[in-house]
Amino acid sequence: MLHTGGTLGMTGGRPSALRPSPFARTLRERVPELAELADVRLEVFSNLDSSEIQPEAWLQLARVLARRLPEFDGAVVTHGTDTLAYTASALSFLLPGLDRPVVLTGSQRPLKEVRTDARLNLIDAVTSALRGPPEVTVCFDSKLYRGNRTLKAAVADYDAFESPNFPLLGTLGVRANFAKGLPPRPLKLVDRLDPRVFLLKVYPGLDPALPMALLGRMRGLVVEAYGAGNVPVDEAGGRSLRPVFHEARRRGVAVVMVSQAPRNAVDLSLYEGGSAALSEGAIGGGDMTSVAAVTKLMHVLGVHRSLAAIRRAMERAVAGERSSETPSSASDAGEDAGIDSRAHPGGPNRTPRRARRPLPDRTPRSS
Repeated sequence: MLHTGGTLGMTGGRPSALRPSPFARTLRERVPELAELADVRLEVFSNLDSSEIQPEAWLQLARVLARRLPEFDGAVVTHGTDTLAYTASALSFLLPGLDRPVVLTGSQRPLKEVRTDARLNLIDAVTSALRGPPEVTVCFDSKLYRGNRTLKAAVADYDAFESPNFPLLGTLGVRANFAKGLPPRPLKLVDRLDPRVFLLKVYPGLDPALPMALLGRMRGLVVEAYGAGNVPVDEAGGRSLRPVFHEARRRGVAVVMVSQAPRNAVDLSLYEGGSAALSEGAIGGGDMTSVAAVTKLMHVLGVHRSLAAIRRAMERAVAGERSSETPSSASDAGEDAGIDSRAHPGGPNRTPRRARRPLPDRTPRSS
């Protein structure tokens, strides 16, 4: 178990602000049941509010997981909810090969509080790390989600996450049922990221001069467009985004289009605005969330240089982040093959491994 911080391990509360606190003793005192489930070894990776988590921390976290995972049946990463979906998505791309589960969880209330959701989330996450599918997932409110398909959907509800375009990978009720998920693959680390990515949400009244002024500071641009990928391109209206796409192409800035609508996929050929973006080299993001598109583009830019290679990589499903039936290249057709989204008990069969070397209970550090 790797602890990064977040509400789960915090102290305080109204009228005081929540703040990070020592976690190891709290875990032992508040969730002794974990010892009945597994031989849990804790490492405090950091002790941060998740709003402070940055891409550099994703790289460090992926490296720790790649180094430690061969010694264990699975991993649980405790994390603040605000950026949990970003970290889960990033890890799915940084660790494109996994043969055992990596499960992220957190809570809406601190572990020390009476009405906390942290205890059950931790118990369910450890269960999922032992029996769930071999990929990066998010376990919250007795549901298991594919990590790169999640969005934080609620601030004050225990059911805080949703997966708009992909079914649950598990439910943990009276019985814990898990889908097969992605097929297991040899553990692989591709620890490269380029965070020079900007997320632009299109809205009525957007001045194209604003994103135009920022193009020189970025290598990638994710555009949250209307509906199926539509944007204003009428020059008479004075706010056409066509010049932004043209200038991005001239500068070698990769542009990825996703939808503001949480469900379904973009189709850039459907309307004039999307078609104009497509003609200027924009890449259709299919049914990826904006979170997955941003983190994947950071990773792809860290690996590839040419726009052609970036396009191929963005259009191909790497870790189940987009559906193969959404508009994309032919190369992604087999990536999601073999996924069985129907729940079944037990999860994939793996030979259990006991921890061979304990993880040290380290003093919290910044990352």
